[in-house]
Amino acid sequence: MEKKLEASVLLVDDEEQFLDMLSQRLGTRGLKVNTVTSGEEALDRVTDHNYDAIVLDLAMPGMNGIETLKQIKEKRPDIEIIMLTGHANVKDGIEAMKIGAEDFLEKPIDINVLLEKISEAKHKRMIVVEKKHQKEVKKIIKSKSW
Repeated sequence: MEKKLEASVLLVDDEEQFLDMLSQRLGTRGLKVNTVTSGEEALDRVTDHNYDAIVLDLAMPGMNGIETLKQIKEKRPDIEIIMLTGHANVKDGIEAMKIGAEDFLEKPIDINVLLEKISEAKHKRMIVVEKKHQKEVKKIIKSKSW
């Protein structure tokens, strides 16, 4: 029996039908999914929630995906972000990866590919968080005079 992926994911896309469909498909596979329809809402969510991955649309009105990516990475560099686009553009993909996107996928999305990318993102984030905690523990130990 295949093990379900347990991960907390934020989906960010201005297309509500797409969000509903993808949220349902991921939810039936064991993921805890939250959705928002704008970059501004995504920034609010990452302030008080921990996500293993964010799936972020590139083309959104208002704050686009690239700007949202930049601001999320400034606030929470440990969160892994997978960019989605309906209009693949190599330049945008390269820019997103330079800013810190984990991956760049094209719509329509293959759910199995997305699940694999979310799994990879969760694993990578766990390693980053673990290293951060190890550094904090070492710093505490060095500061004590036991």
